[in-house]
Amino acid sequence: MHLSENEGIEGKTFLVTGGLGFVGAALCHELLRRGAHQVRSLDLRSSSPWSSLLSQPAFVSFIGDITNQKDVKKALRGVDCVFHVASYGMSGKDMLQFGRIDKVNISGTCLILDACVEFGVKRLVYVSTPNVVFAGKEIINGDETMPYLPLDDHIDPYGRSKSLAEQLVLKYNGCPFREKNGHLYTCAIRPAAIYGPGEERHFPRMLNLAKLGLLFFTVGDSTVKQDWLYVDNLVLALILASMALLDDIPGREGCPVAAGQAYFISDGCPINSFEFCRPLFKSMEYDLPKTSLSVPSALLVGKLFWVLYTILSPWLNKSWFPQPLLLPIEVYKVGVTHYFSLRKAKEELGYFPMVSPQEGMTAMITYWKDRKRKSLDGPTIYAWLFCILGMSTLIGVALFPNFGPFSPIKALALFLYGSLHNIRIICFLAVGMHIVESIYAWNLAKKVDPDNATGWCLQTLALGIFSLRFLLKRAKS
Repeated sequence: MHLSENEGIEGKTFLVTGGLGFVGAALCHELLRRGAHQVRSLDLRSSSPWSSLLSQPAFVSFIGDITNQKDVKKALRGVDCVFHVASYGMSGKDMLQFGRIDKVNISGTCLILDACVEFGVKRLVYVSTPNVVFAGKEIINGDETMPYLPLDDHIDPYGRSKSLAEQLVLKYNGCPFREKNGHLYTCAIRPAAIYGPGEERHFPRMLNLAKLGLLFFTVGDSTVKQDWLYVDNLVLALILASMALLDDIPGREGCPVAAGQAYFISDGCPINSFEFCRPLFKSMEYDLPKTSLSVPSALLVGKLFWVLYTILSPWLNKSWFPQPLLLPIEVYKVGVTHYFSLRKAKEELGYFPMVSPQEGMTAMITYWKDRKRKSLDGPTIYAWLFCILGMSTLIGVALFPNFGPFSPIKALALFLYGSLHNIRIICFLAVGMHIVESIYAWNLAKKVDPDNATGWCLQTLALGIFSLRFLLKRAKS
C-alpha cells in the first residue's frame, strides 16, 4: 500500500479513546502534526502528564467513560475515524478487578461500535493484544493465521475480554450504517509490550521494586525471548492501519486492504525481557537480580499473590494499595518465548519500525535519568526498616517504662550499656544527629535540589546518613 504521509488524515476528525494516556496522547499528537481538522479524546481524566503536548485549538478533550452510552455518543458524533485505545486490566492489581475489566473492554467496545454504526463513522482501529492467541505456550514467529484461544484457555480476564472484544470489532467490519449509505470498516492491531519515555505500567513498577530492593529474581532462562514495541512505532502502525481502511483508494474502492483484519506489531527484534531492561537498570544504578526462578516456581509465587489480592479485593482500587510483586500471566509473559512475524503488517500496511530498540532504549534511559534527578532518591526498604524500627526501639527503651515487647529488649540494652542513664545519652545523641543531619540536608538541598528540599529534610530526619549519602552523591554529580 503506497499512500501519501497524511492520506485520510488532513481535514478529518478523529476520536481517540483513552486519548490522555501514554499511547493515546502520542497518537493524538501525531494526528495533529499530520494536519487533522480535529482530534478528540474520550478519557476519564481531565488532565495527564501529556496535556501540555496537546494544548492546541484542534484538540478537544471529552471527560467521560466509554461504558456510558451518553458520553460515547457525545464524543463520537461527527467523527470520521475512531482509534479505540482505552482498556482496563492490563497489568498489576487492575488484572484482578474482573467486573470492571469486562465492563470496559467488552461493554465499552460494544457501545463504541454501536455509535459508529449510528453516526456513520467509516473507520475504526482497535488496539488489541497478542494475548488473544497466547496463554503460556511457546510461540515462535507466530502469525495472524493462528486461531483465537478457546475462552476457557485464557489465564487472565484481560486476555479473555480483549479476545471477545477483538472478535466483535472484526465481525462489525462491513456493517451498513443505520441512517445513511456506507459501511463501517474495522481492523485490529495487536501490539507487543509497549515502552517509551513516560510509559505508565511496566517500567515504573519494575524500577520502583528495584529501588526498594524488592526485585528478588528473574523468571525463566536467558534464551527466552519476547517482542517489544516502541511507542512511536505503534503510533505509526495505528495511522497506517487507519489509511488501510480507506474505501476510496483507486483500485480498491469499497474493499479496504485492512478491513476485517488483525495485525501483530512490534519492533521486530525479539529479545529476553530482562536483558532488554538491563541497560536501563544499569543507568539507574540498580542491579538486576542474579537469582532466577523457573516458570513453575514463579507461577507458584504468582498464584499466591493472586489469591492474596483476591481476598483483599475490596481495597484494590485504592491508590495507596501496593501493586503485587507478580501475577501468573506476568510469569508467562516474561518466562515463556512468544514472538510474532511482521510479514502481514509489512505487506498490507507498509509498516516498518522507524525507531530501533537501541534508539528507543536510549530515549528511555534519558527520560528516567532526568526523572531521577528531579525526584527524591533514597535507600532500599531494608534501610527504612532498620532505621525506623531501630530508632523507635531506642526511644522506647530509653524513655518509656517496661511493658510488652520492650521488657526483654530493655533488659538486653541494660546488659550491654550498664545503665539506663547511658542508654538515654545514646538516644539523645542519635536523635540529635538525625536533627543536625536533616538541617544540613535542608540547606544543601536548597542549593542542589530546591524542589525536593522539604522531602530531603524529612527523609534525612527519619533515616539519617542512609538518606544524606544520596543527597551528597547528587550534590557531587
